[in-house]
Amino acid sequence: MKLHELHDNPGATKRRKRVGRGPGSGMGKTGGRGIKGQKSRSGVAIKGYEGGQMPLYQRLPKRGFNKPNRKAFAVVNLGLIQKFVDAGKLDVTATIDEDALIASGLVRRKLDGIRVLAKGDVTAKLTLAVTGASMSAVDAVEKAGGSLTVTTAQAAE
Repeated sequence: MKLHELHDNPGATKRRKRVGRGPGSGMGKTGGRGIKGQKSRSGVAIKGYEGGQMPLYQRLPKRGFNKPNRKAFAVVNLGLIQKFVDAGKLDVTATIDEDALIASGLVRRKLDGIRVLAKGDVTAKLTLAVTGASMSAVDAVEKAGGSLTVTTAQAAE
């Protein structure tokens, strides 16, 4: 297959309707809107209007809450850390902190800190210092003979 032979599946794409482009197009003059009336004008939203009654979308309760000062952590799984150790991208002898994880390419950016989760197996004796960690991650690292310390005031959840 060559570049000039690439094409979409038949029926996958549809040409857009060009409205108001002369009588020959079949969609000229009024552009499929009929003659006069509210719907022929621009800037009309009839669907949400219920004749002065409070519209449905305003009658329904709002749901949920987005905390404005919520912390966003970069998440790392133990299995990935082990994979990087095996590949020689992380040094087991030194303390693995957030800067080391970024330098190795395991984490792209720190955000509000790095949080370690327990997905995957860890066999190496690691010394980790991160912003957050799950309890099961702390247990898994300690079971392998290493230690995991949470650096900030935020305790491990």
